[in-house]
This record gives sequence, C-alpha cells and structure tokens, in this order.
Amino acid sequence: MAESTITARISVSSNPEQSWEFPVLHGSEGPDAIDVTKLYKTTGMFTHDPGFLSTSSCESRITFIDGEKGILRHRGYSIEDLAEHSDYLEVCYLLLYGELPDAKEKAWFVKEITYHTLVHEQLEFMFRGFPRRSHPMAILVGAVASLSAFYHDSLDIHDEKERDLAAKRMIAKMPTLTAMAYKYSIGQPFVFPQNALDFSSNFLNMMFSVPAEPYKVNPVMARAIDKLLILHADHEQNASTSTVRLASSSGANPFACLGAGISCLWGPAHGGANQAVIEMLREIEHVDRIPEFITRAKDKDDPFRLMGFGHRVYKNYDPRARVIKKYCDEVLEEIGDQEDNQLLKIAKELEKIALNDDYFVQRKLFPNVDFYSGIIYEAMGIPTALFTPMFALARTVGWVAQWKEMMEDPELRIGRPRQLYTGYPARDYVPIDKR
Repeated sequence: MAESTITARISVSSNPEQSWEFPVLHGSEGPDAIDVTKLYKTTGMFTHDPGFLSTSSCESRITFIDGEKGILRHRGYSIEDLAEHSDYLEVCYLLLYGELPDAKEKAWFVKEITYHTLVHEQLEFMFRGFPRRSHPMAILVGAVASLSAFYHDSLDIHDEKERDLAAKRMIAKMPTLTAMAYKYSIGQPFVFPQNALDFSSNFLNMMFSVPAEPYKVNPVMARAIDKLLILHADHEQNASTSTVRLASSSGANPFACLGAGISCLWGPAHGGANQAVIEMLREIEHVDRIPEFITRAKDKDDPFRLMGFGHRVYKNYDPRARVIKKYCDEVLEEIGDQEDNQLLKIAKELEKIALNDDYFVQRKLFPNVDFYSGIIYEAMGIPTALFTPMFALARTVGWVAQWKEMMEDPELRIGRPRQLYTGYPARDYVPIDKR
C-alpha cells in the first residue's frame, strides 16, 4: 500500500469555509482509499457508512475482486486459471502462504492436511447432545468452536508455528466435522477419513459410504466438489470474513473465530443462496409452470425473484459461474437421464431462458455460482440443509488465511466501529412512584 502525496479535501455543508485534508492510499489494483484514521482527532466527527459498503476495513494481499469487470483473483491468479489447473489443496497453500507450491511443497502440505483430518474421539459424544433433527449448521458451529477445548497446542495466536498448526487443523477437520453433522442428522454411523483418498474423494466417502457395503467414489463427482471448493475458497471482505476478522481482533482463539464466521454464514442473506435456488425450483414445481414464474420475475410489483441470477458484487457475469457450468454439465451427464427429477429439468430450462431472453441479458441477470452449485448438490443427493455447511467447508481456508494475515499485521488493533447516536439526550431519573 502506498500513500499518495495527493490529499483529499473534505468540507462540511454546515461550514463550507472550513475543510481538512487527508492522505489518499493506493492499492495495487482497485479504487483508492481516503485514510480517515485521524478524522475524529482532526475534526471531531466520524464517517457514517451503514454496512461499511464504502469503507476499507483492512489492508489485504489475498483476494482481489472487480465486480464491474467480473474479475476474481487470488494472490494475482485468476479464478479461471486456478480452477482449470489447480486442486483445492493447492489453492489452500496459495491463500495461506502467498505463492503456488512446487512439487515438494505440495506433497508436504497434502500430507500435513491428510494426517490432521481425524478429530478427537470425544467429539463424538458432543454430537450426541444434539437432537437428531438439528440443522447441520447448528452442530457445525458448536463442533468447530469446541475444537479449542481439544487442541491446546495451537491456541497461542502470538506463536507463528501454533498459528500455522491451527490453520492446517481447521482446513483438515472441516470435511470430517461436516460429514459427521450430516451422518448424525440421518442416524447413520460416522465414517472415519481415509488417508489414501484425496481431499474431495475423502469427503464424499465420509458422506455417503456405509459399513454395510463397499462404496466407490465417482471421480466426476469428486472433481466437481473440488472445483466448487476452489470457487468458494475466499471472496475478500464479505460478511463472514469480516466477522472472523472482528472476532480475531479481540485476541480470541482461532477455533472460536471460525465458529463466529460459520454463524454469520448461516444467515440466509449470505450463505443460503444456493439453498434458496433449490427452494425456488420446488416452488415452480413443474417445467410447464416456468412461463408463469418468468412473467412474475419481470413484474416489478411482484415480490417473486428468480434466485441464483445476477450477483450483488458482480455487475457482469460471475466469473465463477463460467467455470462451474462446465462441471455442472458433467455431473448431469454422469447421472444420466433424470426424467423423474423435475428440479433438474426446471433448472436447465431456466438456464436456457436466462442466457437468451433479452430481459435477462440486458440486465445482466446471468446464472451465478449459487445457481450451478445448488444444481450440482441436488444432483449428487446432498440435502439442502447441508448446502450452507458445504459453503463453510470451502470458505474455511479463506477465513483462516484472512485470520493469519490479520494476526501477522503489526498494526493490528481491536475492532471498534463507531455509531451515530439518535436516542434521548441526558434525562433526569424519575422515581417509580412519580412516573
């Protein structure tokens, strides 16, 4: 980050004659930022920015997004190149350490992750404390946060080696805990991780294998899962990542911070978009009803919206959607003709309409990554209640990378947003008998 000799001059409407100058900061890409660190000290005023939509909360070297141009890069590498040429653990290494690994580094990292996938046996008893009908996210929040009770040798956030160990443990154990949450919810026995399997295949094995019969991981499904993990690995300073950073700023242990991030992700406005896609397809119910819902979507007075189309950040095509469409097609081809699966038929017809209908094309309401990921999970037989845990599993490395970067920042300070108070001014206390 470079500080410009150029300054931003700020004045207020109540006193146009008075103004103050503040330095302008330059990143390597993206908009410049006005440094208002000393705003209150200089002017006695705060900035007011609900949702922090115009506020840079940190300096980061991890992920760059240009929503207008449809760009997503990790450490300078485009998401398209990473999804095409890398696997998830290679992207994890890149996010954590800043560079792509060579063959020796890759082998070391894969082994480190693989041999941390087991979880403490007593965690199994924690699962039994939840009702079987518990939402997997409720279980996951508790399970992840409780890891700090089991792994005392990776809680010192000021020790670089312990930070690194905690990071690898969180990435390694999330697939195991996610699969355990699913198995528990359907009353099946837990399946232990298998060190001979790659990361995504191991996850599918823990999800779908049962002791009663052999299970062979379908490589098409494993490849699609791996690509989805890459596409969801990090997305800059979104709500859950900002939550992890804010929790981390207090010095909380990394497992607790990750639990906070998972809790934030659980919100339907954040991590539930792909689940909303499937719920929308169920509402449409049959392919013959699509024209009715397309008409409703075009009616500005109708509250119905097509879920999985357009994106809050990407004002053009979601770059992740371009990638995952290919793997979505592969999965649908692999499972064969699904005449009895109305949801998949509806999804394919909606995709065709959105890519060709002038209404959607002109407004750039293209299918996004949530649209395709929801279809893939549905086709694989992953229940909708597990869609958000899948998101958490993928995003773990992003949270962990952001946490490590923050812990290593010499300017780290506890987060303390300000407020614009609009309540009562000072009042005299009135005794209860006189109210």
